[in-house]
Amino acid sequence: MNILFLSELFYPRKGGAELATYLYAKLLVEAGFDISVVTNKLAGESSFSKEGNMKVYHLPLFNNAYSKYSILSRVDVLTSNFVRRMMKWANLIYVPRFWYSAILLAKAYKKPVITHLHDYIPVCPLSNLYEEHKGTFCSNSNNLLCPPRCIYVHERKTRSLAGSLTSVVLNATVGHNLGKLIALSDAIICVSKAHKKLIVERAPHLSRNIHVIYNPLPELSYTKTHGDDFGYFGGPSCLKRFNILCDALVHTKNQRIRVHGTNFSNDARLLFDSFGPEFLLYKRLDEIAFENVWKRIRAVVVPSIWHEPLPYVVTEAILRGRIVLASNAGGIPEQVEGCEGALLCEIGNHKQFAEGLNFVRGLSKENAAEFGLRNRETFLKRFNNKNTLREFIRLCENLY
Repeated sequence: MNILFLSELFYPRKGGAELATYLYAKLLVEAGFDISVVTNKLAGESSFSKEGNMKVYHLPLFNNAYSKYSILSRVDVLTSNFVRRMMKWANLIYVPRFWYSAILLAKAYKKPVITHLHDYIPVCPLSNLYEEHKGTFCSNSNNLLCPPRCIYVHERKTRSLAGSLTSVVLNATVGHNLGKLIALSDAIICVSKAHKKLIVERAPHLSRNIHVIYNPLPELSYTKTHGDDFGYFGGPSCLKRFNILCDALVHTKNQRIRVHGTNFSNDARLLFDSFGPEFLLYKRLDEIAFENVWKRIRAVVVPSIWHEPLPYVVTEAILRGRIVLASNAGGIPEQVEGCEGALLCEIGNHKQFAEGLNFVRGLSKENAAEFGLRNRETFLKRFNNKNTLREFIRLCENLY
């Protein structure tokens, strides 16, 4: 079977969704499928690359100033001779991110389409179902229209006034039509049961086409720890809530707790320097430096305030044999189900996180390592790439 991936970004660009897309492509190639990926071309990248039967075409779609709407405007690319040839070649079209305008073209060519959701785009133009102006999870279950104020307050966290107002207009207009495009798909994949539940509650008309398939696992081995520190890998994101961890540290009894944090800009690192020497904050680390951080930490803290569908940071922590201290939100409880070394806290409750930090820090090195190993063993009994691939292939074959 020939499958065309239309993904505006592709691993190692961006984050978890792009990693999942790459892993799917790799697994399908190993299973004998022919995969072609059309994605953006950034500085230093070749126009074409190949890995086995996976061909990746890099087209100049947009510059680094990327938003989810950047790709929707490239109708000229979709109607180009190249993409039309690719459409004819493919038996099935796979849209793993935001290129929803391609669904219309695929339908014109009478090709089945699978749309893969990694957030809440069909029912929330901001993708997160979080009301920033209220500081609570979105309760707007009967109306798919987000209040402009919600959009504006969220965007002003990271954008200029002009950029925020532009986002309000785009999200309040184009954003509310994305669900209609997604509904044209022959199948929609959610990455966890919690993910599906939240979407179906707000868009019941999508329920007949939604399937739950857990994301593929990256190839990660157990990493022995030589330290007693903690890891936080969400940067200063307002939804990842680094400040909850900061507040938790204030309430810990043990002042020897030290946290390694990644994905912080230079400005953010200067801002958080005032929190003291217990924070070691980095930008994006190369592979060697990242491995060294993993060797120094015994647990990963995930204090997110939004319902992350299935965060890879939890998966990676468990596969590396670490204790997980996380918010009881989204797909996280599904990931850590049965794991003895996983502590779930009420969303935003820094006192519970403080208690968790104290508990983990009080463990001996041997006990901390044992909890991590048990986590990995339990997790791998429930999740594996063979099952994920089998379910994905079954879905493809049912549509073809």
